[in-house]
Parts: sequence; structure tokens; C-alpha cells
Amino acid sequence: MRSILTLLLVALTLPATAQQEEKASVRLLADHTAYAAGSSARLAAVVAIDEGWHVNSNTPTFDWLIPTEISLEGPAGWSEPQLLYPAGVDRTFAFADQALSVYEGEVKILAAVPIPAGTGDGEHRLSGELLFQACDHNSCLPPVRTPIELAVTVGAGGQPANAAVFGNLSGDPAATATATTGLPWMLLLAVIGGLILNAMPCVLPVLSLKVFGLVKSAGQGRGSVVSGALATTSGILVSFWALALAAVAARSAGAAIGWGVQFQQPVFVTFLAVVVLLFSLNLWGLFEIMLPGRAMGALGGGPKEGFAGHFVSGLFATLMATPCSAPFLGTAVGFALAQPAIIIFAIFTAVGVGMALPYLLLAVFPGAARLLPKPGPWMDTLRKVMGFLLAAAAIWLLYVLAGQVSAERLAFIEVGLLLIALFVWLRSQGQRVGKALAGLATVGAIVTTLGLAASASPTGGKTSNEVVHLIPWQTFDRGQAESLAAEGQMVFVDVTADWCFTCKTNERLVLETPEVADLFERYDVVPMKADWTNRDDAIAAFLSDYGRFSIPFYMLYRPGQEPHLFGELLTRAQIASALEGSAAQQLAASQH
Repeated sequence: MRSILTLLLVALTLPATAQQEEKASVRLLADHTAYAAGSSARLAAVVAIDEGWHVNSNTPTFDWLIPTEISLEGPAGWSEPQLLYPAGVDRTFAFADQALSVYEGEVKILAAVPIPAGTGDGEHRLSGELLFQACDHNSCLPPVRTPIELAVTVGAGGQPANAAVFGNLSGDPAATATATTGLPWMLLLAVIGGLILNAMPCVLPVLSLKVFGLVKSAGQGRGSVVSGALATTSGILVSFWALALAAVAARSAGAAIGWGVQFQQPVFVTFLAVVVLLFSLNLWGLFEIMLPGRAMGALGGGPKEGFAGHFVSGLFATLMATPCSAPFLGTAVGFALAQPAIIIFAIFTAVGVGMALPYLLLAVFPGAARLLPKPGPWMDTLRKVMGFLLAAAAIWLLYVLAGQVSAERLAFIEVGLLLIALFVWLRSQGQRVGKALAGLATVGAIVTTLGLAASASPTGGKTSNEVVHLIPWQTFDRGQAESLAAEGQMVFVDVTADWCFTCKTNERLVLETPEVADLFERYDVVPMKADWTNRDDAIAAFLSDYGRFSIPFYMLYRPGQEPHLFGELLTRAQIASALEGSAAQQLAASQH
């Protein structure tokens, strides 16, 4: 109490001229001359404090002391910067009974400013202020708010700048903030989400391969079970590391990134269709090729799967899992893709560990494999049944492809798949020379089919926007949606894709129902659908602006209010509650 009264008395008795003195100056600097859209600008506010004076740290000793704080704001649509304040030093003063946490000399406050993907080239102005209160050993001046401003250039060719300031700085505001707050929780979410992926329909065809392989391993001894489980784990982890590396590289190049976007490429979808077809033919007994001596390996067939077979099936499981991951990994992966490279790798590794957890447990407790049924004639029947599960996955991949290429090109790709199956069958029927010729024809058919997909324009297929729905969807136009909301109309936005399993489930069970259609009609909601089946940088930038990097994504523009964001797992009750709440808010506003 005595300290508070002393400070008040000092402030009241200071002459007016002294109260205007700041005793500190601030410069806002950037570490590069330009930044790519979708990257993050690293800034430093350099605060120079006059000799003999100090300011309170950002976390002062007492809550009644004024902390040193920076407020920084970018252009409209930019996310809030992440700040990292240095630790204060403890000093004792005549006006305080105990040591206070303060800043002295020169202090550097770091800021990470996310630049939305799709931001146009040129200068973009950041502005804000620095709040501080300067004191010497006997008295304190009134608090001061010093304006700060910096023009950040967006574009190519950025070079490092202000090395004297940034060269001695360690730590990243985004990385440090997440490491001390949200990172442990996100890692836990990632592990749980990865574990749940094993039960998703997209992974079921691959899981069928693993069940078959584990049954065989159980009959070959403890060592075979352990090596198979570790090989599958290795395949899963390597594939997640590859995805993380691709995400970091894409973001460094200024490209918009997202989870599952590899399914936007027709050649990737066709490649998976070819692999799934070959797996099916293998399970149906049309060919038996062993790794590592031959090309495909016994991925579920043959007497022994081998390390390479288990490893490749782990890779394949990850590729098939991404379209089904949004409900369980949307938060963790979305968090990761907005962070520095080390955080991206940490989150993706956690997802991989979660997905590989059953196999890791089997490696630790290989005796559990004894609970599986013993090998026998029944395995031949099971093997053929699993082949049909994989064939179902191929049908789904062709459905995805139908939204990416023209009908004519899709027909040629389907003919290519048919020829691959035909040549594999001929190879199983022929003698030595016939087998060789059929093998060459199979390779030629695979190359031709992939070539057809690679040369396709990923815009010619029929998109989900053209299908008849209960709800009269309009093609998403961000400018139009914001304009309608400004005029007093609600707009519901659905970002979807043909390859997104969760999107299709929500559409069938929630959105395309009479209840939701009636709600949209009752509240005069304009429904807009953003189809991300094919690459669309505008949609990627829209997602990034709201901190999302995966789909499904649902948002309700509300007049006079901030947009309402829904979760990945949508319910009719959530939609009804959001619409009713927005309508009530509009009514209350109109009555005032």
C-alpha cells in the first residue's frame, strides 16, 4: 500500500514537462526484405531505454504495475501476430519494498506475423503501439503509448535484412508460444487421431492386408511378428515424414498447403487405383511376386510377406488414410501447418506414432499374436474376400477421378486398368516366354495409364456442384458472400471435395436432409459450396485466413457478427442453433 501511495504522489507532483518525456524509443524491423504469401514475417520491436531509466517487464512483479506491451495489427483478413517478450531482470528501487521485474538498456520483442496465402504482391502496412512506463531509481513517469508502423513487402526475391538485430536472436514467437502452451495437447490429439485412423473406411482395405499378413506372421514365430510390426511402423513413419517435408517445402515456396491435397492430383489418384488393382489381383492369386527381388512384393499374398512388404503396406496405409482424417486430425494438423518446420514434423510424427501404435504394441508384446486364428485352408477364402474389399477401394478412387478429368479421359484410364488386369491374367496362364511378354505388356499398360492421368487437365470432370441436391447450392464467391452478409442475409459455406470421405458423410446425413433444407428456407440462408476436389488457390487462401488447412470446413456468415465456424463433424442441431441465434441477434439489433 505504501508503494502505491508513493507512486501516486510522485505522479501528481511531477511537472507537466517531465510527464511528457518518454525515456525510451522503439523501432520495428523485419528479418527479410520480402516474404512469400502463405509464409510468416518475423519482426522485432527494438526498444532503446535511456541510461538510468527502466520500464516494467511484460510480466511485472505486481499486478498494479503497468506492463510493457506491444499491440500490432495487419491489414484486414490477416491473423493476429504472435508475440514473444524477453524475460525481465530483477532490480531494487527506493520506491519499492522488494525487487521488481524490469527491462533496461536495449530490449527486443519478437513478433511472428502470418501472411495469408493469396495475398497480393506489394507493400502491406502493419501498425500498432508500444505501451510502457519509464522509471528511474526514485520516481516514475506517466505511461506512454508510442505508435509503431512498418510496411511489409509481399513478393518473390526477399533477402535477409537487419542481421545485426536478428542474428543474435534465438527462438521463434510461434514455436515458443506453442511449445509452452498448446503443443503438448496437440501432440496428444495427434496420437489419438492417428490411432483412430486404423478404423476408418479409407484404411480398411489396407488393414485387411495387414490382418492377413499378421496371421501368417503368427504362424512363423515371435521374430517374424516383431520384424513385421516394426517394418509396418517404419513405413507409416517414413510416409508421414515425407508428407511433413512436402508441406514445409511447399510453404517455403509460397504455395498454399493443406491436408489431403495430394488427392487433387489425377495422376496420384490413378497411381493409387493401379496399386489397389494390383493388390486385388495378387490376393486373388493371379500373381505371386516376392520382395526384394521383384517389383511389387508379396503385399498380402505368398508364403511370406517380408520386411519390404510390411514396409510398403505401411506407406500405402498412410496415403489412403488422409481423406478420412479430418474429424480426428483437423485440429492437430491444422495447428501444425501454421507453425514452423520443427512443429510440423513433431505433429506429423505424433500422428504416425498413433497410427502405428497397434503394431508397436505387437512388437513389444508379440505373444499377443497367438490370439489370432492359426493358419489354415480358411485363409485362402479370406484372401479372396479381402481382394474384393480392395476392389471396392478402386471403385471409390475412380469416383474421385470422375470429378477431376473429362468423361472421355476417364474412360481411357478405365480401359488402361482393364488392360493391366488382362495382362496380369495372361501372365498367370502363359509359359516362360509368354510370362515375360505379358509382364512387359503390364508395365506398358501401367505407364500409359499413368501418362493419361498426368496429362489430364484437372478441371474437366463433373464436380459435385453440378449434382442435383435438396439444397440449391451456389458456387462459392467470397466477395458475394461477404456482400450479402453486409446487406443482412445469412450465408452458409460448405468447403468440400469428392475425395473427402467425411465431407460426403456430412452431406448425406446432415446437409442434404429435409430438416436442414427447411431451416435454410425458413431463415432465408444463401447456401454456397466451395468444391476443392481440384486445386483452387482461392479456396486454399480462404481456409488459411480462418486458420484451417483441411476439410470439411463449414462457416456461417452472420450479419453484424463475426462468422460462426462449425466443427468437422456436423450435426443438424448445430446448424439449427447457429441459425436461430443469428436470427435472434438480428431481431434484437433491429429493435434498438
